[in-house]
Amino acid sequence: MLNNIRHIILDFGGVLLNIDYARTEKAFIDLGISDFGEKYSQLQQTELFNQLETGKIKEEQFVSALKNMSAKTLSDHQIIDAWNAMLLDLPLRRLQILQQLQLHFDLFLLSNTNIIHEAAFNKILKAQTGFSSMSVFFDRVYFSHHLGLRKPDKAIFELILDQNNLRAEKTLFVDDSPQHIETAKALGIQTICLEKGMTIEDDVFKAKR
Repeated sequence: MLNNIRHIILDFGGVLLNIDYARTEKAFIDLGISDFGEKYSQLQQTELFNQLETGKIKEEQFVSALKNMSAKTLSDHQIIDAWNAMLLDLPLRRLQILQQLQLHFDLFLLSNTNIIHEAAFNKILKAQTGFSSMSVFFDRVYFSHHLGLRKPDKAIFELILDQNNLRAEKTLFVDDSPQHIETAKALGIQTICLEKGMTIEDDVFKAKR
């Protein structure tokens, strides 16, 4: 498949960074927000989370809104820790794969993320590698909260294609959310959906034996 590809767009959480949505759901349930799973998940989320991911509200507004969902008296620190609980590790093998891909392809990162998570995963990256930003591994990084757009809106894909003069049919998009994959497909982009249990190192960019 990669023989016809010149450009690669990768998702971040669930593709590069290991994440566990259940950890954040449990953390918020423990903080008194029993229906958190109905408000936020991999497949759907309420407008509060959309606004954070598109930079339309600030961290303080987001934290305050979540505090108001609980009958308990909560600190900012408790909310932020619960929100970041889903963020796990960045396997070194995946970062090595990025370095190898950079030699042969135009490489882009496209993530629905937010100011709180960006700060948190930059700390993870710094602790593991000494690098302060994922930008060292990509030609260009696109984070939804900086753009005011988020997947699966087709505009965010069109932005990347247009800004970098990419041909959709020569572009591969790898993501773990089916709703994002469907938008990319509709634009003529080649896609791989990482289903549960799949990884880029074992199922997409496997080393030749």
